[in-house]
Amino acid sequence: MVQPGVVLVTASSQAEANAIATALVKEQLAACVSIAPIQSVYCWQGDLHQDAEWQLTIKTDLSQFSALAARVQQLHSYEVPEVIALPIEAGTTAYLEWLTNQVKAVGSAETSGEQA
Repeated sequence: MVQPGVVLVTASSQAEANAIATALVKEQLAACVSIAPIQSVYCWQGDLHQDAEWQLTIKTDLSQFSALAARVQQLHSYEVPEVIALPIEAGTTAYLEWLTNQVKAVGSAETSGEQA
């Protein structure tokens, strides 16, 4: 069953964000990945951090979340990368159809050449 959604991942550099995004789209685990610079404030191992990071907003079919999350973890430099999913509750029919056609279904490699 198709479950359109957004997966959020942060990366330590633009190069790492680009590498993750490129792999996910080429491997049809994501239809589109938007990348933006952000400032993150968080605690890690008892210390407060304020770091520049890159936010990946990954548009995908959440039925592929396990494969996508595993691939992000393979490519990521963080010990515990952020990989969280949010369902898309509503969207235009045309965009959601395009998204669905871009992300491979289990056992399928069909894609469309359209752009988001």
